[in-house]
Amino acid sequence: MIVCAGRNETFPFAHPIGVGLIESSINLTRMCLFDKPDFLLFIGSAGSYGEHKIFDIVESKRASNIELGFLTQSAYTPLDNVLESENKFARNDTIVNSSNYISTNEKLCKEFLEYGVGIENMEFFSILSVAKEFEIPVAGIFVVTNYTNENAHEDFIKNHKEAMTKLTNYLIEKNIIK
Repeated sequence: MIVCAGRNETFPFAHPIGVGLIESSINLTRMCLFDKPDFLLFIGSAGSYGEHKIFDIVESKRASNIELGFLTQSAYTPLDNVLESENKFARNDTIVNSSNYISTNEKLCKEFLEYGVGIENMEFFSILSVAKEFEIPVAGIFVVTNYTNENAHEDFIKNHKEAMTKLTNYLIEKNIIK
């Protein structure tokens, strides 16, 4: 089953599940309860912490939920904040960080790279969390639309349409969709 965030990021071949950690986890859980898929593929956009360029395609099976407070040592969590799917689909070890907030502090975000975290997408950590609970293999394929800096939103808006076309073309090239 192919899933995507929704709102302005929808595809005719994917099921929209909502934006952010909460909407996506609630709606994906509901879907899994009524029609559990054999495999989940999440597709969407991502912001780069600097390692990946605009319009790069990144495959991943690893996600984190690391807030900026962790990097500044002003917060901690007793929860597991990095998850990995047991599948051989994704060919990239980039960790995708998820938060309900879009990062805009370029200097601070560079620190994510030290932890192996390369991009951010609002939903992927919740996708892996739900998939883990239902024992469903999962992967994500992302297209970079922006860097995590003060221009993140403007660049996302400017690059979004072309990025979605590039992502769709990539899925066709890989025979994931027709």
